[in-house]
Amino acid sequence: MFTLDHRKPGALCDALGVFKKENINLTKIDSRPIPSRCWHYYFFIELEGHFKNPNVASAVASLDEFCINIKILGSYPKFQGKS
Repeated sequence: MFTLDHRKPGALCDALGVFKKENINLTKIDSRPIPSRCWHYYFFIELEGHFKNPNVASAVASLDEFCINIKILGSYPKFQGKS
């Protein structure tokens, strides 16, 4: 989950670009308004990869340049099914 400075044109594009740079597939993007701040949103993303993977860790670290706040809500191993 992250928030952006909505006054900066292309802020969402810049933030999502860090995942493209690291070749990470995003599987879901959602936004919710921040009740206390008009025209500000929480952005929620789901992606393929674990936060301990080097490319995911690098992407999350790079988000800091574009985002006001970043919070990892969970990271789970990919379901492999029965062997």
